[in-house]
Amino acid sequence: MADDTDCVSPSFDVMTEMARIRPVLEKIADKWTILTLTVICEKPSRFNEIKRRLDGITHKALADALKRLERNGFVTRTVLPTQPIGVEYAITPLGHSLRKPFEALCGWALSFGGEIDKARASYGCAPEAG
Repeated sequence: MADDTDCVSPSFDVMTEMARIRPVLEKIADKWTILTLTVICEKPSRFNEIKRRLDGITHKALADALKRLERNGFVTRTVLPTQPIGVEYAITPLGHSLRKPFEALCGWALSFGGEIDKARASYGCAPEAG
């Protein structure tokens, strides 16, 4: 039985697999990628709708995140035949496969964020801006 210090299954050789893991995590493990996919997962959305739902994201940061997500196969971009022309972003099956891990990570953040704040305070760090 594993104790609390074991991070991964003993059958999983992190050092051997790191060369394959790192490039994948680099594509999905930043805050705007996770939050953007979480927003788009519910339903296809237009740029401004996504921006409104992602409090604090700049226009440039969202545009960059959406381009990265499209390039990596996580979202599709569809030009709508409207006046003026609109663009809608939808999650792909590959992007949707991240829903459960991201929901688990977001749940963890809500559950343990306070503990991180306490640790930072005891270390002498100033509170981070929300």
